[in-house]
Amino acid sequence: MSTLQISLAVVGVILLGLIVAYNTWTHRRNAPKRAQYADGDTRLGEGHSRFDPALDGVDVTDLPPSHRAPVVDPLMDTAPAQEAQAGIWATDPALDAAPATATAAVDGGAAVAVSPAAAAERKLALDGLIDAIAPLRVEHVVTGDAALMVQPTTRRAGSKQFRIEGLNAATQEWETVRAGQRYTAFQAGVQLANRLGALNEIEFSEFVAKVQGFGDALNAAVDLPDMLHEVARARELDQFAGEHDAQLSFMLRPRRAAWSPGYIEQHAAAVGFVPATMPGRMLLPSETPGHAPLLTLAYDAQAAQADNLDQTAVHEVWLSLDVPQVPRTEEPFARLRQVVQVLCEGMDGMLCDQNGYQLLPQVLDPIEADLQKLYDKLDSRELSAGSMLARRLFN
Repeated sequence: MSTLQISLAVVGVILLGLIVAYNTWTHRRNAPKRAQYADGDTRLGEGHSRFDPALDGVDVTDLPPSHRAPVVDPLMDTAPAQEAQAGIWATDPALDAAPATATAAVDGGAAVAVSPAAAAERKLALDGLIDAIAPLRVEHVVTGDAALMVQPTTRRAGSKQFRIEGLNAATQEWETVRAGQRYTAFQAGVQLANRLGALNEIEFSEFVAKVQGFGDALNAAVDLPDMLHEVARARELDQFAGEHDAQLSFMLRPRRAAWSPGYIEQHAAAVGFVPATMPGRMLLPSETPGHAPLLTLAYDAQAAQADNLDQTAVHEVWLSLDVPQVPRTEEPFARLRQVVQVLCEGMDGMLCDQNGYQLLPQVLDPIEADLQKLYDKLDSRELSAGSMLARRLFN
């Protein structure tokens, strides 16, 4: 073999080695980023579906240390709300500052001043503000066991919550009917509105049938509310709710290499997110046990259930805030901004609108100001964000 052939062979081997090295480098550079642990291994937690919140109203922009308490995903509690475009900020175009206190109706028609904090502590009970209520008068004390045997088996009239309460003979407080208790009166109610719309005539008729059947079984006198009046109230409440409902959704996208599910979950867990019951979903718990989560993080559910999670590429992650579900005292929007900053820095990502276009952090400033006005509006209607009434209405 001549010197020229040897030289060409050596050059060929070197070029082949360079090509292999370049291809390897390119593959590793473009491969999804994987979670890294202290021992150097790459592991994945359980994958958990994308949540596209519905936002209706004025389009202002093109936007769309945690207590590890048990978390309940409110999206699993009831039927989902009607879907609309996701990733758009919605609010009332005429938001004005409102008083920090409101008036609440009490028995007898009197009214007392109620602070937003007190309103947020309302228990899950019938309330004339968002329920149509039918009192039932009984001639004698009725045991809880007897009432439970004849009460309707479903808790809904159409798409609206239906509930029966009894006036406890011992405590003189309204409560859900329980076995072993004695009751001197009952009241039944149906919710006037939720995110599926206002109570309609058909749903009201179903409510009447349920209440009348329960009253007949107990030989009770039923005082039914007027249907036209209650349906009109339902429409007015639904209009208010529609104008003051706000769900925010932001997209995070990688600047370069895609993310693997484990990589996303590792970084999300570091800022306090915990796995939800649905694949591709994580929740940031409230500091108050039993309250709705502050934020929802979601990515493609199919990616979360792929056979090879290390090689599964995720190109977008959604961060969502359901404004009426979370008390303003927990400053959820400030927490969202903090989470966005930490995740973007740690994952080499960028904040985007629902179309994938990058957003600057300054875009969030006017939204935060509008949120405070929205909170004031909800407070003035005794529907403070995070209160049980708000959580029922905006569900």
